[in-house]
Amino acid sequence: MIEQKYLTHFENIVGKENVYSDKAHLIAYSYDATREHFEPDAVVFPRNEEDISKILKYCNTHRIIIVPRGAGSGFTGGALPSSGGIVLGFEKHMNKILEIDMKNMVAVVQPGVINMDLQRAVEELGLFYPPDPASQEYSTIGGNVSENAGGMRAAKYGITKDYVMATRAVLPNGDIIKAGKRTIKDVAGYNISGILIASEGTLAVLSEITLKLIPKPKMTKTAMGIFPTVHKAMEAVYKTMASGITPVAMEFLDNLTIRAVEETFHKGLPIDAGALLVTDVDGNLEEDLNFQLAQIEKVFRENGCTEFKIAKDDKEAKDIWFARRNASPSLSVYGSKKLNEDVTVPRSALPELLERFYAIADKYKIKIPCFGHTGDGNVHTNVMVDGKDPEQVKIAYMAIEEVFQATIDLGGTLSGEHGIGLAKAPYMHMAFTDEEMNLFKSIKKAFDPNNILNPAKMGLN
Repeated sequence: MIEQKYLTHFENIVGKENVYSDKAHLIAYSYDATREHFEPDAVVFPRNEEDISKILKYCNTHRIIIVPRGAGSGFTGGALPSSGGIVLGFEKHMNKILEIDMKNMVAVVQPGVINMDLQRAVEELGLFYPPDPASQEYSTIGGNVSENAGGMRAAKYGITKDYVMATRAVLPNGDIIKAGKRTIKDVAGYNISGILIASEGTLAVLSEITLKLIPKPKMTKTAMGIFPTVHKAMEAVYKTMASGITPVAMEFLDNLTIRAVEETFHKGLPIDAGALLVTDVDGNLEEDLNFQLAQIEKVFRENGCTEFKIAKDDKEAKDIWFARRNASPSLSVYGSKKLNEDVTVPRSALPELLERFYAIADKYKIKIPCFGHTGDGNVHTNVMVDGKDPEQVKIAYMAIEEVFQATIDLGGTLSGEHGIGLAKAPYMHMAFTDEEMNLFKSIKKAFDPNNILNPAKMGLN
């Protein structure tokens, strides 16, 4: 329980109306998408960068833990106050788009800006911000940067890090830094902005973010391919990407996921299909889009695709995308507890990766439905068990460890977009050597010697 004198000091900085220690707020800010639960000691809403600086300087002096939080939509516990302390919330005040620079095609935003709000604002001006995490309607740009969020358009356009040009941030001692520039090229000094991306709030608190924008493509087309096996579908993925065509998205659902979506929503999906691939292409000329789709269909059919459907209009496109967008919630038909991982491998390793996952499922006699962003090698692997059965839960975690090992053996990584947080911290030793982990810890200590910023995350403690 935090002492009242500390709360009074925070009230003097931001105003009494921006400091909360009542039970309702503590509960509301104790969860994220992991459904794990850790109550903070208080919730504070800074009004501006100066407030953040004063709060951190005071907390650093008195060794009070600070946990920056976006929308709480993360899947790994990165924003959970697992060690107590103060949650910093940005949605109340620091949620403004400060500038959209048409001449240089950049946007300057505060960390609490909702991803979709930024997309809509720039698209009204003919510009485009591509990173589109599944949580885009409520996740914040600050959270996206802290986790290096991806999305379905990553196959063509990349992920959050590819659009961060500069950041303003407050260090744990209260110092304010600006990392990066509003320039296309910048090789002066260390890439501090790059270090802050995906640091999960463990190094500094973001106060302003400058993002690259691009021209908005004039049109998009959607198509779906049906495959007899996952192996053939995965081969079609990397062969398509190597053919000279770069689709906006290349998403897949395996048979278990198809069946779950159909059982839940009754959309007439082909439940005997081994896999579905859903793809988008975009551009400024219809002839170009038609050429891309023709090439994709050619590669698909060469790799066993039995049916290739091109959406005739927006309604058909939404119908095609429905299954992919509703894949995750539908999986509850297989169990009450889901261990959802976002492992990523080189695209050419996808066929073997999925085979290994299904072998793990057979070994433990459980279901592991998979779907995800195969255009960039990112597979959402879902170990499904009965959460009320302790033995099944134990088995699930044994299976997850083997999932991670298979991924690493194939040259992959523990996370493509969800981050490490608390959930994956125990597995960091599988992916990194002692020397590498010590380097991470040295970076953490250089930024945050008193370990007040989001401790116990990413396996750094």
